[in-house]
Parts: sequence; structure tokens; C-alpha cells
Amino acid sequence: MIFKKDNFVLGTILGFVGPLFGVLLFKYMKFKTSSFGEAFHFMFVEEEDHKTISVALSLALLVNAVLFTFYINTNKDKTAKGIFALTCVYGLLILCLKTFS
Repeated sequence: MIFKKDNFVLGTILGFVGPLFGVLLFKYMKFKTSSFGEAFHFMFVEEEDHKTISVALSLALLVNAVLFTFYINTNKDKTAKGIFALTCVYGLLILCLKTFS
């Protein structure tokens, strides 16, 4: 099974996909009646301070926190390092978005 592997590349893939899943979950919770296009257009284009997308991305990082905790507790350190590395990249992007927008 994929969750039993201990691989840095697997961790980076999970670290990349986790927040995307989190953003989709945020979309379904916040913009239930809107289509994907309408919701993401609002978050990226219409809202000048990008507050909604930064909140969505911040909450999406919680998915990576759950994945990271799971892999640390199962002693899959290489996979956890990959997840942590991508979490740091996402965190820096969110920080830049909040700071410079």
C-alpha cells in the first residue's frame, strides 16, 4: 500500500496534493452553490486583498499537518520530510501573498 512506503518523493507528492485537496474542501464548504470557476475567480480576481484565498490556503495546510503527523507517528521519516518541505514552500507562498498583496 502507498501509505506504508518511506520515500522523500512520495512525501513531496503528498505535500503538494494535500493542500489542493484542502482548497477543494474549503470551496465546497464556503461556496456551496458556486461553480469552481466562479469560486476561484472570486478568490483570485475580484477580492483585492486576497483574504479568502489566503484563508483557504492556510486551512489547506492543515491537511499537510495531518499527513505529517501520521507519517511521523508511523516512523516514516523520509516521507514526513517531503511533506514538511512542501508545507514550508506553501507557507512561504502564503506569507508572500499576505505580505505583498
